Amino acid sequence: MRVIGITGGVGTGKSKVLNYLEDEYHATVRQLDKVAKELQEVGTPCYDAIVEAFGPEVLLPDGNLDRRTIAKVMFSDSGKRQLMNKIVHPKVKEWIREDIKKERLKEVHLYVIEAALLVEDNYKEICDEIWFIYSEKSDRIDRLEKSRGYSKEKIEQIMSAQLSDQEFRENTDITVDNSGKFEETTREIKARLHS
Repeated sequence: MRVIGITGGVGTGKSKVLNYLEDEYHATVRQLDKVAKELQEVGTPCYDAIVEAFGPEVLLPDGNLDRRTIAKVMFSDSGKRQLMNKIVHPKVKEWIREDIKKERLKEVHLYVIEAALLVEDNYKEICDEIWFIYSEKSDRIDRLEKSRGYSKEKIEQIMSAQLSDQEFRENTDITVDNSGKFEETTREIKARLHS
């Protein structure tokens, strides 16, 4: 089984690449944000640690985590962001390792892990290779304004909290350019998967 990590900044089109790999190559795709969300449900060790670290102000009236409040805190305070990452990311990595074992038993050929923090969290120890999905900044801003309704200020804030394109390139195995037509992107992907 080939294990590929997909990373890149916000708005680079990673989701489209994931959908393509799932549809065309029957890849098992795991998005670490979704895994992390499941691991933070009420009553889990992550949930308890987050409430202890951030206080009851990060809870909704029903007891669930208030993700908007947490996101605001994380993007405005790098210390809190690091604390959150220390709570959640080791649990996510543990879950992924177990999931890879299960998928291997099913004889899955391609297992894809997606997250913006693959480099920072040292997923090179899990992945056979890590791909950086690149897109021009202007394209990214345009996508995020249209698809998510983000303001330019919010986009800049998110981008500044992530690795630069140069840092992504230096710490990944290949760069897939997703700036042009998606057919060009798929040609790059095919060439890589068949190499």
